[in-house]
Amino acid sequence: MRAHLRRAQYLDLSWCIKLNRYSTTKNIAIFFKVISRLGDGWFWYASLLALWLIQGASYYWQMLYVILGMLCATAIYKLLKQKTLRPRPYQVHQAVVLGERPLDHFSFPSGHTLHAVMLCILLGYMMPALLIILLPFTLLVALSRVILGLHYPSDVLAGAAIGATLAGLLIALAPALYVLL
Repeated sequence: MRAHLRRAQYLDLSWCIKLNRYSTTKNIAIFFKVISRLGDGWFWYASLLALWLIQGASYYWQMLYVILGMLCATAIYKLLKQKTLRPRPYQVHQAVVLGERPLDHFSFPSGHTLHAVMLCILLGYMMPALLIILLPFTLLVALSRVILGLHYPSDVLAGAAIGATLAGLLIALAPALYVLL
């Protein structure tokens, strides 16, 4: 079992270093910094507000439900970060270059990826036409976190898994709470 764990850690670090090398190219670094910042919480809340304004008052309860889901997601990832205390790759490995200032101190899981995946699934479920924009954006947010040296690939995968699970739960619970998604 330990051999499998060591192998997984080796692959995690090696992919982190390989992807992080792209941040040394100026235009690539700038692109992924912008993507990463667009993955911040404020962007998602602003996007939900814009959707609500565009769709009208009839979407009020749906947007409120999604925002409550986002707040739960934030609480979960912050709790996990406090419990695991996993340092960010750039803090531990000299080969990893920091490409963007982190919002907090710890790496596991990726909150940006968690929110991006959760909202991609939820908003895509509600308005499938948005998937044309949301799917590539979500993948770029996840990739940006590793390229910028802020997360290991396993942090991003864990964030994606948690985000997908939360989205599935929110979709499943909506009818019982009389929320029409």
